[in-house]
Amino acid sequence: MTGLSFDIAHLLAGSLVLISLLMLYQDRLTALINVFAAQAVALALSVAWQAHAQGAPHLYVTAFLALALKAIIIPVALQRIIKRLGIHRELDQAVGIGPAMLAGVALVGLALVVMLGVAPEADRIAREDLAFALSVVLLGLLMMITRRNAVGLVVGFMSLENGLVLAATGARGMPLVVEISVAFSVLIAFIVIGVFLFRIRERFETVDVAALDRFRGERA
Repeated sequence: MTGLSFDIAHLLAGSLVLISLLMLYQDRLTALINVFAAQAVALALSVAWQAHAQGAPHLYVTAFLALALKAIIIPVALQRIIKRLGIHRELDQAVGIGPAMLAGVALVGLALVVMLGVAPEADRIAREDLAFALSVVLLGLLMMITRRNAVGLVVGFMSLENGLVLAATGARGMPLVVEISVAFSVLIAFIVIGVFLFRIRERFETVDVAALDRFRGERA
């Protein structure tokens, strides 16, 4: 990979980390979903560039799936879900935005130190892209921990999966059949979660997971 290709690959992979931090900053559902769509676009561009740089045409299919499913279909469906559920409001968070952002920056630093330290002899582009991918995964986990709204948990889970896709493509890709199966697994999981959200709303008249804890007597 030439110097320019290397720099563009890192720019695109790094943009996913930046957008993950922006997702932590969001305090409204609609804004969170819009930023997730932007992350999906960045993922599609990153995978498409890897396909070009590696000479791996099958990765273009992965890029198309990321763009179609995660940047368009899933965000539009989520917007319709929250509109139908009537939950246009601020996200409930376990911690404030400031501490969450600080924790996110610390996780990014940890991911860089771990990945760049444990594989010094590995291919440079693969090693550094894996560091960015681990950062996205950890930020997705942090989002799931700090969000109390079920929709926010879903977005955090899908952001985490974006990091896994970035890791797979940065490590010279994975078989096309695996990529397709992962994409359809995520789509099926999204459908199941959507049904689950409707059931929660129907039963408890809220999608705040703190209300479920109170219902079980775990929180006052």
